[in-house]
Amino acid sequence: MTTPLIERTVFIVSDSTGITAETFSHSVLSQFDKAKFKPIRIPYIDSAAKADEVAARITRCALEEKHAPLVFSTLVNPEISHRIRNANCTFLDLFGTFLQPIEEALGMKSNHSIGRSHSVGLSKQYNNRIEAINFSLAHDDGQFIHGLQQADVILVGVSRCGKTPTSLYLAMQYAIKAANFPLIPEDFERGTLPATLTPYRSKLFGLSIQPLRLSEVRNERRPNSEYSSLKQCRYEVAEAERLMRMENIPCLSTTTRSIEEISTKVLEEVGLNRQAY
Repeated sequence: MTTPLIERTVFIVSDSTGITAETFSHSVLSQFDKAKFKPIRIPYIDSAAKADEVAARITRCALEEKHAPLVFSTLVNPEISHRIRNANCTFLDLFGTFLQPIEEALGMKSNHSIGRSHSVGLSKQYNNRIEAINFSLAHDDGQFIHGLQQADVILVGVSRCGKTPTSLYLAMQYAIKAANFPLIPEDFERGTLPATLTPYRSKLFGLSIQPLRLSEVRNERRPNSEYSSLKQCRYEVAEAERLMRMENIPCLSTTTRSIEEISTKVLEEVGLNRQAY
């Protein structure tokens, strides 16, 4: 007998953007593969009036669905947090869970500052991240070769293997200046890396992908073309992996990995130890 799929609404409530709570909720809820979740992110809840509106919405949801929704909260203000906690829900207070033990361990009170984790007041860190994003956009897909000496890492691989999203994630989350450069059939015929990349061999990291998955991705962009054919994808992937082995470039398959997993592996392999922002 098949077990029925459990469905729950999940509210992500924050006094700032809600990105921290949303990321945490995704990590936790991914452990429940026999459940289906409907996430609703509600940011900038920074007053009692807004909190009461959210609490009423959560309670209505519980009545309509006949199940108490899950609520992931990064609300700092205790009064606002208390108002939503009293709604008909399972309340998961991410900040409250950790702040008190840390306060006790350090012997000091936290700032209880709203939106501090995303504050642009940390101007140096914020500017580093913006600079890294601009760099990654400018050096996407080998379109701008000047300034590669400034790159922290240069991702190489066949077209549509995940280089661009990985580069941008590294820039946005870790302020890593990540360029990316495509390996194309001309490189395989020559049997060498593009001359542009030779001086930066120590910064190179290869991304690969299973040919069938690559064909699916390319077909979304150019359906029924030679570019997206399985035969072409098999050729390019095999040749790219051969070239990377020959050049001793560390390589990772992106087929079954998330952007977060790929980025973590890149940081580890290249020896970059950066603080997440």
